[in-house]
Amino acid sequence: MPRKLVIAIDGPVGSGKSTAARRVAQLLGYVYVDTGAMYRAFALKALKRGVPLDDTEKLIALAKETHIDLRPADGELRVMLDGADVTDVIRRREVSLAASKVAIIPGVRHVMVAEQRRAGEQGGVVMEGRDIGSIVFPDAGLKIYLTASPEVRAERRWREHQQKREDISLERTLEEVRERDRRDREREASPLVRAPDAVLVDSSAMDAEEVARLIVLLAQSRAQARPTLA
Repeated sequence: MPRKLVIAIDGPVGSGKSTAARRVAQLLGYVYVDTGAMYRAFALKALKRGVPLDDTEKLIALAKETHIDLRPADGELRVMLDGADVTDVIRRREVSLAASKVAIIPGVRHVMVAEQRRAGEQGGVVMEGRDIGSIVFPDAGLKIYLTASPEVRAERRWREHQQKREDISLERTLEEVRERDRRDREREASPLVRAPDAVLVDSSAMDAEEVARLIVLLAQSRAQARPTLA
């Protein structure tokens, strides 16, 4: 029987990581872990508590007292923040922007990375984020670096905003994508990088199903070849 891998999917905002990871997990019968949702949930808590997003000490202390669970339910992943379901509210634009700010704090990332490792230690998981293959699971059985042009990624994000009836222009969305890219690459803790052994997948001209099935083929090949869980 093929062994179950840890599949790490990293990449910039709007590259399609969440959609691809969710579909790959479904096709393989793996568990999908959305690490970005963990940061959004924590950012939501910080916003509700009124903790300034530039107050490092208070944010680290808040992270240490925060409990976030990712629970599958009815074919979806529900995000639980201190026992409350926050799956829908964390997708709001203001929460997403706040998440990108708290995620650069080393002490906050330290707490979250420990939780991510706990979630994936048994294998059979598809985990997506920006430092999964480089920091969280450097020995993952399959690492994917999923990307697309800034323009394509901005259009995807803009369409998401439109579906949520959020009033923002495509031009502004592109500015936010480029700013997020800069912040992710330049942050001190776990900057966004492509791991040396990660497979580069450019989704600019691919739909979500094509991306997912390509990753599944790669995973199946690795699972047959590797003697260990990772």
